[in-house]
Amino acid sequence: MTLEELRKGIDQIDDELLKLLNRRMQFVKEVGRLKQNDGSSIYRPEREREILERLNRQNDGDLTPEAIEAIYMEIFAVSRNLELPEKIAYLGPEGSYSHQAAESRFGALSYYLPLNSIEAVFKVLQNQEAKYGVVPIENNTEGAVGTTIDCLNKYDSKIVAELYIDIHHSFATLAEDLKDIKRIYSHPQGYNQCKNFLEEHFLMDVEFIPTYSTSAAAQKAKEDKEGAAICSAIAAKLYKLPIHFEKIEDNLANRTRFLILSDFKNQPSSDDKTSIIAKTDNSPGSLVNFLKNFQDHGINLTKIESRPIKEEQFKSMFFIDFKGHIDDENIQDVIKKSAGEIKWLGSYVSGEKDAL
Repeated sequence: MTLEELRKGIDQIDDELLKLLNRRMQFVKEVGRLKQNDGSSIYRPEREREILERLNRQNDGDLTPEAIEAIYMEIFAVSRNLELPEKIAYLGPEGSYSHQAAESRFGALSYYLPLNSIEAVFKVLQNQEAKYGVVPIENNTEGAVGTTIDCLNKYDSKIVAELYIDIHHSFATLAEDLKDIKRIYSHPQGYNQCKNFLEEHFLMDVEFIPTYSTSAAAQKAKEDKEGAAICSAIAAKLYKLPIHFEKIEDNLANRTRFLILSDFKNQPSSDDKTSIIAKTDNSPGSLVNFLKNFQDHGINLTKIESRPIKEEQFKSMFFIDFKGHIDDENIQDVIKKSAGEIKWLGSYVSGEKDAL
């Protein structure tokens, strides 16, 4: 076939795809109408995962699972905005990794609200000024984000989904020569994740100036000819800051887990995870007995993180993830048998497959 014939074939397929997508959107509008009538949530992560798994099972072409997910996540996002446009709050500013995580699930057409702190995201959700929130919960280099755990304990928002994002840091600056750099801006976690690069290229007398996000670091460096930023490539591009080095993080497998927060409860899926905060009795063996209940009921714990209760001196709470849905019978048995206080944070489709 000639190039012109191939292009004509592609055009015909695109025309058919457009017709099919518009037909899909007609069904979407009807679904949205029914959901609005009964007050159901537009965003259903378990339904989206079910669709992706079905498509991957029947796929016999050149599209990889990653390609199918990328295409359909955008279709899902467009569909949700057609059903009911929603506002998404995230740890900003624009160009932050939280922004990147939010767009990967809610698409480019959604309305985004960047905020200056993790707690601000929770407050906006509590005041119903946004339907969804996106915040980091842990990084595989730096560990858990304590502020997020504290806010999960303090506020009522529920975890409705999780996702894992590859975190690659860039070194961006207006300076033409590294010797001219006097200051480096970054979020402390980003800075700590690039220690090897910094030790190899800079003397210790270069000042580190912490910022509340790596995107804010790029903004600061844009205004400082003797400054540089450790930031995402997206943030550097947003502020038109030249990138001198890419992927400068010590751990090239650097990943951050993000939570999507809202006000509804997911239905069970084929692969759920549940998060809780537990405050056990202050007595010998109380934590051991609590955890043993999970073992006795065949429940796989995937994370346990101790966190101080700030209102009570030298007492701790435990952020715990485990496999299963809160409505599962064995999990209900564990909750009923457990002494102490338990706060259910949400049950949601596990994102760990996407993290592999």
